[in-house]
Amino acid sequence: MPLIGAHMSISGGLEHALFRGQQRGCQVIQIFTRNPNRWVSDDLSSEEIVAFHKARTRTSVAPIASHDSYLINLASPSKDLRRKSSVALQDELVRTDRFGIPYVVMHPGVHLGYGEKQGIGRVAASLNRIFEHTPCTGATILLETTAGQGTSLGYRFEHLAEIISRTERNHRLGVCLDTCHIFAAGYDFRDRDSFESLIREFDAVIGLDRLKLIHANDSKKERGSRIDRHEHIGRGRIGEQAFTFWLKSPILDSKPFILETPKGVDASGRDLDMMNLSVLRRLMKE
Repeated sequence: MPLIGAHMSISGGLEHALFRGQQRGCQVIQIFTRNPNRWVSDDLSSEEIVAFHKARTRTSVAPIASHDSYLINLASPSKDLRRKSSVALQDELVRTDRFGIPYVVMHPGVHLGYGEKQGIGRVAASLNRIFEHTPCTGATILLETTAGQGTSLGYRFEHLAEIISRTERNHRLGVCLDTCHIFAAGYDFRDRDSFESLIREFDAVIGLDRLKLIHANDSKKERGSRIDRHEHIGRGRIGEQAFTFWLKSPILDSKPFILETPKGVDASGRDLDMMNLSVLRRLMKE
């Protein structure tokens, strides 16, 4: 059976994300280990690390991934921005390692009009330097599929495959597949045949052994829109049925599924994460 969970807030301290996950019935969670909108992160104290590991033991919730800073862009034509991005990602690898989190999710970046080939080359070159400077960290970087907004890389499986092939220590790379993103990028999986065709294509281009995490999100926008707008499960253009293919596929058995659907409460005051998690659980049983 898949492991299901959601992205959790670290407000009040990282350990609180684990307790929030427990309250919602998560088996796994994704977090930020730092403010995603700042370049500089606060130093980790031994107290923070101990508190996090204690919470992990008390809750039995597994922190499956951290998500890197929104500011990071390894595909940038600016050497200064690539340098700052590399430093920030190295810091994220070290922080994640200290918390015992196995994966760091990373958007490949935006080429800003300089072309996909150049952008992909810059990402791979940056990853080579980052891995050279972090030989002792155990976390795997997961390249996330994107919707393809603007000049974003990663909206085709071929982009991720080329980054992986051009990275020397690519055993430290995997893939995070976002259902909303690939749908907005033009991939279809809303019936059994198209889902199985998608899985075969992913395996042929990248390899299923690289698929480590799935972001389960419906899409507000239509297929091929190249617009990244997440929606509650079953309430968007993808629809409930498509998620049963992902959740029940024997190929994806035991894979972690993380919700990144809108937060808050519904009209009755019910937590929206709990609502979406209950939908996933129901679909797994049907």
